[in-house]
Amino acid sequence: MSNDQPVTGPIPLYVRTIPAGVVLDLEALTRLVVGDVLDALLDGQSTDLWDLLHEVADEKTAPVHAKFDREQLEQELTERASSRVPLYGTRALELADQLLRAARLRQVPGPRRGGEAA
Repeated sequence: MSNDQPVTGPIPLYVRTIPAGVVLDLEALTRLVVGDVLDALLDGQSTDLWDLLHEVADEKTAPVHAKFDREQLEQELTERASSRVPLYGTRALELADQLLRAARLRQVPGPRRGGEAA
């Protein structure tokens, strides 16, 4: 079962059920983060991140520096990307209700006893 009614807000949240629990579908947040990363890389005022990306991707970069450069690039992009989902008014309660309903629907199957048919 999946709930096609999102918890509405600036970033809609969907609660999807899976056999062992629930998954929060944050596709809108992912799009926002990707947009933030692209904006940071394509910033017309500074090419620092673009240059760092190319340094990380350059095969001629010394292996000793490549790991550090990648970590630095990841840190810089993470700082510029969206990471919060605001829930205004009763939206937090709406999300909690959907999670509770979805979680109650699922029971994790226990281990099979020896000799039982599948």
